[in-house]
Amino acid sequence: QVQLVESGGGLVQAGGSLRLSCAASGFNFSGFTMRWFRQAPGNPRRFVTAIGWCDESTTYSDSVKGRFTISRDNAKNTLYLQMNSLKPEDAAVYYCAAKTKLMHWTSILAYGYWGQGTQVTVSS
Repeated sequence: QVQLVESGGGLVQAGGSLRLSCAASGFNFSGFTMRWFRQAPGNPRRFVTAIGWCDESTTYSDSVKGRFTISRDNAKNTLYLQMNSLKPEDAAVYYCAAKTKLMHWTSILAYGYWGQGTQVTVSS
């Protein structure tokens, strides 16, 4: 049974930090491109950052570049998102997802495995 379980969300003041984790099970985690998305109320789910399975190359949305860092520990089947210098506009539910389909990695439709999400709230 495939599972992605996010944790680490919570309430933080602007300028603070959080580290999200995404524990994977039921599939070969090390062989999948992984991505973090976020969704604020009334908005579509948006790309935050991604990490490749082969060379662990990373990419970030402009809004988080320089503040967030994605990483993975394949031995622990876990994906991470270190979030620093948090801003109120970073508040959202954060989801991890695995790319399971032969589509371009930028397409949300390429991601077939999803976690349930973890809430991040940033107070100003």
